Amino acid sequence: MTRTLKPLILNTGALALTLILIYTGISAHDKLTWLMEVTPVIIVVPLLLATAKRYPLTPLLYTLIFFHAIILMVGGQYTYAKVPIGFEVQEWLGLSRNPYDKLGHFFQGLVPALVAREILVRGMYVRGRKMVAFLVCCVALAISAMYELIEWWAALAMGQGADDFLGTQGDQWDTQSDMFCALLGALTTVIFLARFHCRQLRRFGGNDSNLLIVFYVQIMPDDFVMQLHRF
Repeated sequence: MTRTLKPLILNTGALALTLILIYTGISAHDKLTWLMEVTPVIIVVPLLLATAKRYPLTPLLYTLIFFHAIILMVGGQYTYAKVPIGFEVQEWLGLSRNPYDKLGHFFQGLVPALVAREILVRGMYVRGRKMVAFLVCCVALAISAMYELIEWWAALAMGQGADDFLGTQGDQWDTQSDMFCALLGALTTVIFLARFHCRQLRRFGGNDSNLLIVFYVQIMPDDFVMQLHRF
């Protein structure tokens, strides 16, 4: 029998995000900026609930999506340049700007990279861990680049009204540093989370769990042999 996260856990997480969404929306510094920032949450959370039975994700991915959603909603509530905890980090580290937006872009690389990895591994679309790692980073950077294009389009459409959404804080290299943070997030997935992710895929991989054993040998051979010796 395939073991997945219990519906109660997913529903509780979704309820918590809904309550946070409502609270941040009511207390948002700028309602339009809030709406633009939280749109991914409004789209993704119902989609995950709708597909939870047919295509359950790993607990690791669900958890990181949960925290990413909170980061997005808090950023939308205050605008990224004005998040209070960001000012505290700025003062503590002696930075020239509020760094909260960089945390958001780090997760913008981390989470999409893990999503891409889960899809590629479960679907067995590519062979070899190096190719998986390369494609995962490419997907994360592509999404980061698309987000920067959206920011540019918002600036063209809204003029000065898009300042809070852009959150550049006068940094001429803001776009490049945003994408670099996204790349760091993707590399974190590839370097530090890959093995743990593979173990969870074998355990929580839905109907694909049996096929994952074959792919697991291809991308993590040493770890798979070690697992066999335990039985």
